[in-house]
Amino acid sequence: MAETEKGEKGGKGVNVSAGKLAINMQKRLTRAQEKVMQKLGKADETRDTAFEEGVSNFNKQMVEGAKLQKDLKAYLLAVKTMHEASKRLQDCLAEMYEPDWFGKEEVDSIAEDTDMLWIDFHQKLVDSAIINLDSYMAQFPEIKNRIAKRDRKLVDFDSARHHMASLQKGKKKDEVKIAKAEEELGRAQKVFEELNVELQDELPTLWNSRVGLYVTTFQSMAGVTEKFHKEMGKLSQNLNDVMGKLEDQRNIKKDSKTKTPAKSEAASNHNTESDTIPKSPPKSRRPSGPPVPRPPRPSPSREMPPPQDNTPDLFGDAASVPMPTPSPTPEVTVTAPSPLDASAAAEDNAVTNGASDSGDLPPGVLYKVKALHDYAATDGDELEMKSGEVVFVVPFDAPDEQDDGWLLGVKESHWLANKNLSARGVFPENFTQRC
Repeated sequence: MAETEKGEKGGKGVNVSAGKLAINMQKRLTRAQEKVMQKLGKADETRDTAFEEGVSNFNKQMVEGAKLQKDLKAYLLAVKTMHEASKRLQDCLAEMYEPDWFGKEEVDSIAEDTDMLWIDFHQKLVDSAIINLDSYMAQFPEIKNRIAKRDRKLVDFDSARHHMASLQKGKKKDEVKIAKAEEELGRAQKVFEELNVELQDELPTLWNSRVGLYVTTFQSMAGVTEKFHKEMGKLSQNLNDVMGKLEDQRNIKKDSKTKTPAKSEAASNHNTESDTIPKSPPKSRRPSGPPVPRPPRPSPSREMPPPQDNTPDLFGDAASVPMPTPSPTPEVTVTAPSPLDASAAAEDNAVTNGASDSGDLPPGVLYKVKALHDYAATDGDELEMKSGEVVFVVPFDAPDEQDDGWLLGVKESHWLANKNLSARGVFPENFTQRC
């Protein structure tokens, strides 16, 4: 019994499905015939210009939205690719950065912050742009289906209208058929108008909503991108500062290894004008004890006047002073020279380039020279000169203090301003020319 009932229900289901299929096939056939009649001009077609314009805008809006969605997803893919490339680059730097270099912890922290910043940037782009755009595009398929259904119902309405008109125009009027046709026409008109009214309200609203979507999407993207680049700029500046300090650390270590005594050559202590600037002669290391004056040398060109009776004898009546020695060596005799002998000795020891003295010189000045090159003093007892300056050469207080190739002098400008020879200093003779 149960099986019989189940079989009867199954048979009824098959009959219902077959009936619906037949109805659908009949509708499709009727619509196809109606469209052919309309194209041939044998049947009029209901047209709605405003609705057709709305449908055209809808199709355009759907195409533009799909393109924006595609390009935005490509942009997000590029951001993700850039994030991966940045992460690999930061990891490479962190691996190469040695622990004893300056800012190792800062470099590791910058790499971690950079990675987190890229992740946050990508996620915010998805939240502010992709999600809204996906929701926006999700409504188009449903509306597109409703537009297609409205077009089918319009064809059904036109077909029912034409069938009703043909029955009314016939010679033999069948009231039953006319009543049935009128009922079908009313039903088709109702369905069509319901869809048509809904779409006429929705399509303009949807068309206008695109502006708000574009504004929201690109404003959000612009804000997120601006914040990302601002934060990334700070990290880049921090990395730049660390690299600069690392370079300073390298230079300091390099300088400490290659640093040499500054007084090896005088040419490195003044501004060179050409490759032909001479080097200053080396200054000898003198002992820390009292200087031993040189024996006086006779000068054939000068006559020594006899000492005056009123001149005090600084060394007494003794002509020589024996120098004690730890071993039996010949006795060294030191003779105190007179001021004139010291002047003559200084003049004889100086290697000069020019002619004899010219013009009136201040008292105590042997001659004057002119600087050919700049010379920067490297010691407290040296005289700094500029090319073209004139220097008065004066004798050393003790002739043995004079090193070979070095002179003692006072700038002419100092003499003219102060009228004294107190600002003395030694300088290399080969930087000057006698004038």
